[in-house]
Amino acid sequence: MQEHTYARIESGDWSELEAAGLVEIGRGCEISREARFVPQDEAGQLRPVKIGDGVRIGAGAMVHGGARIGSGVRIEEFVIVGKPEQGYAVGQMYSGTGAVTTLAEGVTVRSGAIVYAGVQLGAETVIGHRTLVRSHSTLGDHCLIGHGLVIERACTFGNWVRCSPLSHITSSVVAGDRVFLGAGIRTINDKHLIWNDVEGREPELVPPRFEEGARVGTGSTVLGGVTVGERALVGAGSVVTRDVPAGAVVYGSPARVRATGGEGAQL
Repeated sequence: MQEHTYARIESGDWSELEAAGLVEIGRGCEISREARFVPQDEAGQLRPVKIGDGVRIGAGAMVHGGARIGSGVRIEEFVIVGKPEQGYAVGQMYSGTGAVTTLAEGVTVRSGAIVYAGVQLGAETVIGHRTLVRSHSTLGDHCLIGHGLVIERACTFGNWVRCSPLSHITSSVVAGDRVFLGAGIRTINDKHLIWNDVEGREPELVPPRFEEGARVGTGSTVLGGVTVGERALVGAGSVVTRDVPAGAVVYGSPARVRATGGEGAQL
């Protein structure tokens, strides 16, 4: 006999979904009876939810179809996983179609976070309270994402990336391994602020990029198209308007190169 507790299911009872192959649960799981599973998306497509061994899902959590939840994952209270997007965003309309959403082994998603459809979270990554991870973003292993962040669509993070609380990571940002972004970081991908233009123009979106080991201090703003080089250090409160060379120390508004200390540079 499997060691799990059956929850009530929003889209019909558990036995019907299980018999239809729409919910699979591993051994030793702890699932609140107030959790919900929604295998059907807004387009009417059904996708199974697969849950590995030893998973914990808290009260009020909602897991959508296409979710692949690895062993030892912890989904806290009122988390949403695999939610399909609807409406206009970044030059296209989203129809509410679901997608495979992967939480690898040992992931923790704290209370109130939302992980949209198509997101991939690597092993042992932590998503903070009330953080939003938008569609088709990929985060590597051992990332630590603080509370109250927004990670927009199609971002790509390497392994061991740290983002401190209350930052906005704009669409399609790339962050290499061991990037550290301080609290209250703002990133920009639109230099012309075009949205819903009456002439039908679409914005040319060019996100910033953070190379391996780059560090950006609290309260900084990084403009569109800027690359912060490997092991570079951006001082707190800076406005970064141009590329930062590898290993450089920059700060100010606009940020200027103050030192080229290379590996382990400090302010």
